[in-house]
Amino acid sequence: MIELTINGKHIVAPEGSTILEAARLGGITIPTLCHLPGMHTNGSCRICVVEIEGQKKLMASCIVKAQNGMVVRTNSERVRNARKILYDLILSNHPKDCASCMRNQTCEFQKLGNTLDILETHFEGDVPHIRLDMSAGIARDSRKCILCRRCVTACVDMQGVAAIG
Repeated sequence: MIELTINGKHIVAPEGSTILEAARLGGITIPTLCHLPGMHTNGSCRICVVEIEGQKKLMASCIVKAQNGMVVRTNSERVRNARKILYDLILSNHPKDCASCMRNQTCEFQKLGNTLDILETHFEGDVPHIRLDMSAGIARDSRKCILCRRCVTACVDMQGVAAIG
């Protein structure tokens, strides 16, 4: 077992746990988009960034292993600002049709935006023009893709096929 401090709270977690896993064991919520529990995590979205005492850079909590004596802050002003910018950049490449989307009010991405208090983007990105891809035997709207790679990981690791990539 390892012991660390997250947001001033003493946490005990199994050896090999990530900071995200240790935080969850301690009842501390860290937002994520790309993380799939029990699956390979690549940290691509970076929404789960945290401050680690002694580190200059913010680190993705889903891929950094927790260590004995580590002191972590998940909700500092620096972390909150970084998450807002990261979300805003992802949103800039996303269609602005949430109100008419079939996932409106049940969308994980939309829910995170509400949590971060971001209702519109401050950046202008490039929304893909291709709409519906049926080539893999599933309906996939690439305009809605946020590049988290969860669907790719689930397809390969859970289904054992590489139908999308």
